[in-house]
Amino acid sequence: MKQTRRETVSEIDELVGTEFPVLDHGFIRIVDYMGSDGAIVQAARVSYGTGTKTASTDRGLIRYLMRHQHTSPFEMCEIKLHIKLPIFIARQWIRHRTANVNEYSGRYSVLDNEFYIPEEQHISGQGTENKQGRESVSLSGTEAKRVKHQLQQHSEASYSLYEALLGTDAPKGAEASSSIARELARLTLPTNIYTQWYWKVDLHNLLHFLALRMDTHAQYEIRAYADVIGELVAKWVPHTWEAFQDYRVRGAHLSQQELKVLRDLLEGTQLPEEGLCGLSVREVRQFRQKLGLRNDN
Repeated sequence: MKQTRRETVSEIDELVGTEFPVLDHGFIRIVDYMGSDGAIVQAARVSYGTGTKTASTDRGLIRYLMRHQHTSPFEMCEIKLHIKLPIFIARQWIRHRTANVNEYSGRYSVLDNEFYIPEEQHISGQGTENKQGRESVSLSGTEAKRVKHQLQQHSEASYSLYEALLGTDAPKGAEASSSIARELARLTLPTNIYTQWYWKVDLHNLLHFLALRMDTHAQYEIRAYADVIGELVAKWVPHTWEAFQDYRVRGAHLSQQELKVLRDLLEGTQLPEEGLCGLSVREVRQFRQKLGLRNDN
């Protein structure tokens, strides 16, 4: 390997090019990266001047930046990933419009015969509380097996039609039937087929992505990708990851009403039994969760 004058992170250098499996056929692979915890500190000291020297260590400065939401120094770091993922997850992922993306094209190339089929423990009914998600309890074993089989059958049938429309389904030596354009043939394929893309993003926006997609309310499949990326980020910028965990992931943002509740409790004020400082029932439940308290109802 050629020597370089730019700052590198040995833990990440060793992982560049390695495929980390996700779901049944997916993966994440580091293509390249730029920057480190040191680059964040360097940018902050240029930006803030001598005022930041009150932080005794680089770790302390990074924690200060994260705590006070000074985000621009984190934008000095970037990472480029090669990701293989189901199309329905790609459609969620692309909602994060703060990255550079180049996706495998079904117009120019034939898509691979690979579909995401969830494991039985991840097949469950529609959620009643979280209207856009699924229940935490999976379907019964028999029902889950039936649904998984149906998904497999449908995926296989759709790909067979895709091949037929492309004219690639003829036996070896036989004349292929008339075909249509790849951009039209792909209309038969469901969104659980796999695609691939290169995704380049700066660290500030990557952390925002992870804060949302590692959350327990995120869909399991995209959370599986976010968890793997999180493990890589922890090796790449360990001080930043520690601060991110403390202030973003395991920390909590409190509303004005929630702060009033805490002040009243600390001052020993008797709280009203109903209408807790104007919080709704759902807000009270979420407030208790922030404090790590159990909800009994």
